[in-house]
Amino acid sequence: MKKLFISFLVFLFCGCSFFDTSHEMNQSAEELASEGSAAFLDKEYEDAIKAYTNLKDWYPFSKYAILAELKIADSHFYLEGYDEAITAYEEFEKMHPKNEAIPYIVYQIGLSWFKQLGSIDRDHTPALNSLAQFKRLQDQFPRSEYAQKAGEYIEKCTAGLAGHELYIADFYMKTKKYAAALKRYENIVERYPDSKEAREALAKIPECKSLAEMEK
Repeated sequence: MKKLFISFLVFLFCGCSFFDTSHEMNQSAEELASEGSAAFLDKEYEDAIKAYTNLKDWYPFSKYAILAELKIADSHFYLEGYDEAITAYEEFEKMHPKNEAIPYIVYQIGLSWFKQLGSIDRDHTPALNSLAQFKRLQDQFPRSEYAQKAGEYIEKCTAGLAGHELYIADFYMKTKKYAAALKRYENIVERYPDSKEAREALAKIPECKSLAEMEK
């Protein structure tokens, strides 16, 4: 009797799950794609994510599934959920490495990192990651329209990194850590020779070198 009762409970819960799922899956792949597209165009990105996620989960082999993956990533991007966007874009590239949208994907990963850049005194990891993606884009897809767009961001990332280095070098100079400051100034000149930060560093190196030698 006990076994019969347990079997009945299992059937009851499984049955409820079955009927609930059936109730939820009352939209076709085409309908979900249309719903997601409409929400995306209306900038209702959370609704777009919901529709496209349902499409991807319920109809993983549909011709719309790849579109859903891409639009989920784009929706996160426009919601300024850049970490979520990066994860989604990277997953897309991993799953579809030969897809024609890959240049766009790499561009968007770089842009998602770029959007997280802070002031020169903040962590410069986003600038490094952004620069790496934009350079990868130009190296792997030099003829892509997105490779052309990447150029301006490479310049901005480079300027940000040079500015970060100059900020640290100036801090060392002010705190009388001249050897450390000199190393930073020289690094700026070597790594970012065409930047205005390099020109500033060059102007400060003689004094800094003199003070560093006096410390010895």
